[in-house]
Amino acid sequence: MTQMRRPARGGRQRFSAGAFVLVSPLMLVAAGACAASQAGQGGEQRSVAEYDLARDAFQNDRLREALDHVEKALEHDDENADAAHLGALIMLMFCAVDAQSSDCRFEEAERMARRTLEIKPDMRDAKNTLGVILVHEKRYDEAITLLKPLAEDILYASPEKSWGNLGWAYLLKGDADLAIDALRRAIAAQPLFCVGHYRLGLAYEKRNELALAREAFSAALETESPECQRMQDAFEARARVSFREGLRDDARADYERCREIAASTPTGQRCAAQLRAFP
Repeated sequence: MTQMRRPARGGRQRFSAGAFVLVSPLMLVAAGACAASQAGQGGEQRSVAEYDLARDAFQNDRLREALDHVEKALEHDDENADAAHLGALIMLMFCAVDAQSSDCRFEEAERMARRTLEIKPDMRDAKNTLGVILVHEKRYDEAITLLKPLAEDILYASPEKSWGNLGWAYLLKGDADLAIDALRRAIAAQPLFCVGHYRLGLAYEKRNELALAREAFSAALETESPECQRMQDAFEARARVSFREGLRDDARADYERCREIAASTPTGQRCAAQLRAFP
């Protein structure tokens, strides 16, 4: 599970003085240096406008439209780091919607994230995004190498994300102890980080510490956020742990809630199957 956050609204910061403008070299020679400068400024302004349209479409879940505007923004200015990063986020969202879809292309998401960091090497959110992509690609050691320094970077404004994704990489690699340490740090940085609580529960479950796992899953589901309180995977996980502890009524209730949230999803289907197995 990957926690995805829309980029905040606001004016785009300019990351590079240079600009790539789709203007014929012959026209530039004929018009002179001043006109070339104006063309460059115009290209940057058009890129900013396209980025703003892309951001608005992304925030309203119009992913294809958003990606089209990203591509146009980068045509006008291939140094637009915000547009490149938004492109990576859009590609990740395609995968979040349906990992089996042909629109889910982690290699394209990685390319755009790396392009962002070529333009703006100290763009910390882009480093985190690349780490998420590497985890999805099961390149856990690479993700850890990238995310660990970011998690320890005191200048990063969202440490819960980097610690949470670092813990996720450790967990999927099979190191529950390091995962727990990282995920505790994520929650300490942001107690309302429900995905961090959920992943912590998975790490405790992996160590067979069922009471701690159930406590972490409950913390995820009790976070004051509608998205957190409807986290299907957390209901399924808590039901699974409760059943192993012999708390059959609690397990049934969580499986029912899981199914009610969305019966058609893979998680909802698993919960429905578990309910059919109850006597």
